[in-house]
Amino acid sequence: MITSKHIKTITTLLVCACLLFCGFIVYAANVFDTTHVTEYQKRMFGEEIIKLDIQVDNDDWQALLNNAQAKEWISGDLIINGERFGNVGIRAKGNSSLSMGMRSDDARYSLQFKFNKYVKGQTYYGLDTFCINNLMGDATYMKDYISYEIMHYIGVATPLVNYANVTVNDTSYGFCTALERYDKAFLDRVYSTSAGQLYNVKIGMGMRGNFEDMWQDIPNEMPDRQPGNRGADGGMGMGGFGGRNGDGMGMGGFGGRNGGGSLVYTDDSISSYSAIFDNAIFNASDKDKLRVIKALENLGAGTDLEKYFDVDEILRYFAAHTFVVNLDSYTSNMQQNYYIYERDGKITVLPWDYGLAFGGFQSGNASSVVNFPIDTPVSGVNMEDRPLLNKLLEVDEYRERYHEYLRQIVEVYVEGGLFESTINAIDAKINKYVKNDVSAFYTYEQYEAALPQLIKLCRFRAESIKGQLAGTIPSTSSGQNADSSTLIDASSLDLTALGSMMGGGRMGEGGRQDWQGGQPDGQDRMPSFPDGWPDGQQPGNQGGQPGDRQPGGQGDNPRGGGFMPGGGMIDMELMRQAMQILMDAGGELTDEVRDALFELGLTEEEIDMFSNMQNRWPGGNMGRGNQDNEDRQRSWPGGNDMGGGQGGPGNGNGITENSTSSPSGNGTASPLGAMTQIDTGTDYVIIIAALLVLLVTAIIFVAKPQKNVI
Repeated sequence: MITSKHIKTITTLLVCACLLFCGFIVYAANVFDTTHVTEYQKRMFGEEIIKLDIQVDNDDWQALLNNAQAKEWISGDLIINGERFGNVGIRAKGNSSLSMGMRSDDARYSLQFKFNKYVKGQTYYGLDTFCINNLMGDATYMKDYISYEIMHYIGVATPLVNYANVTVNDTSYGFCTALERYDKAFLDRVYSTSAGQLYNVKIGMGMRGNFEDMWQDIPNEMPDRQPGNRGADGGMGMGGFGGRNGDGMGMGGFGGRNGGGSLVYTDDSISSYSAIFDNAIFNASDKDKLRVIKALENLGAGTDLEKYFDVDEILRYFAAHTFVVNLDSYTSNMQQNYYIYERDGKITVLPWDYGLAFGGFQSGNASSVVNFPIDTPVSGVNMEDRPLLNKLLEVDEYRERYHEYLRQIVEVYVEGGLFESTINAIDAKINKYVKNDVSAFYTYEQYEAALPQLIKLCRFRAESIKGQLAGTIPSTSSGQNADSSTLIDASSLDLTALGSMMGGGRMGEGGRQDWQGGQPDGQDRMPSFPDGWPDGQQPGNQGGQPGDRQPGGQGDNPRGGGFMPGGGMIDMELMRQAMQILMDAGGELTDEVRDALFELGLTEEEIDMFSNMQNRWPGGNMGRGNQDNEDRQRSWPGGNDMGGGQGGPGNGNGITENSTSSPSGNGTASPLGAMTQIDTGTDYVIIIAALLVLLVTAIIFVAKPQKNVI
């Protein structure tokens, strides 16, 4: 028994201290916890499909469609789940999807919306901007969604993602993905601050001048497109027109000049990094830009990497990125489609644009995608040409950590069943919308056929990565070239069923209406073939002879090589000869030129395709460089993700080895509910509970009658 005459005073002080400390813990939890769920996240990026109606003047809308590539803003009202927001900024967005959509006046473009474009301070419950993507190269409707789900699972912050059923003036526009964009709302939500700079890294195709300029970019010797063919020096030559150092043309795009997209340090001149700084989201000062250049200088030298880069976060990013094989990105000659977030001189990478993941870009065959090497995961370039990846993997500790993140994706996310259950849950959510998607690029039957192939691809991919980690399968391009005997056999996989950059088989088929008069206009988004696709090819097929499925499942088009309508391919030598005939004729498709092309063996549809290439892009400039800025969620290095957090024991990675479901607030509106994770909120609860126990004990002690102390 304590008999001090000051016991009540001491106890009262302890009670007050406990109360103050509890209050501080609650305050700190609110200030520093980034796992809170914002109002717009609950309303727009929850479990329900977004109902989005765009109310806009018909003339303004038609002007947007007619001049989409200019990406000019128009004003309109958005009715989101029945709630109207007036004078919202609307414009087209995208690059390849935008160019392909130009085949028709009523094409289904991806769109960006900015609430405060015309009304200062207007937001959607805090959200300043978002976009819808048209799913052009994705027969699964899930490439973006699943890629960000995997990113988030392994601890990379991702955008808030959902699906939207979109109408324009009460007329069906299509079924799209809806994504949060990187802007002030993103920073406030994830970091509780607007400090720092965001840069959308993008680079042009390098398709300059006219056909003659384009043709000079193509090397004299075309690469062998046999299954498994890779570059000799650490780069994977998955089809395409190859080329080291980004100077050659990769399939689907010309690898343009650097401009800083490779993150190679060249000098201290800001103008040398136009691919980064020309696309600043905010008004970055020269001082801001010089901080990025300083980081790149240290990256090139391999010094102070953890001072200038969020190493752990970037390793997670590369692990997920390598798994999903997205080559319209930093890791190919395209060197684009990612964001840099710089704050106080430290850089992290934000993922962007995964609509062509899972082999939808620069992919020669299914085996190439399934066995994509984890230790040289680049295409059309050498590892040295991508220092952010190369310098990190040169460090044994970092490479082992990268391997561990890959192992977690394989063993927990895929083999643990989370991947397949996520696919099934999303399908249950969107299936009826896909079936009724009147402007879809793929038929409902193609969608249903694509999902089993996506599941099979990721199973094979997981099996290959597991073998590469164990050393039973070569993990580098040179190793796989030297010995391909242990590569996973992907001959049963139909990669083309997933969709590719050229779109699919229901482009322009039915349902679309003329926005001026509201009646069907009958125009097709891609050439339609009333008597069937040329030579019996199905939309999206590539390579191979009719009826002869090549290793990797490469379609039924009778000629293998370059892009043709519907995603088919033609022989590259044939393409060379055809292009030469067109150039000799000054680009004019006269009757004589048409006859000469027929003699080469081209079909009428293929001839029209060549003509359209010239007519659609004035001066031959296909303009891949105008990739939109768009945003996603993420926490600052070591912090927690939005809506679910990273939490968990060990490495601050937030990934528990026996986690079996996806975070609910992960940026993707996960249909599977919350992942079982320990986050910092749990720690707060434990501390507060302990203090409350102490507080209650003290109160009981004070309330108990005490003997008089003499």
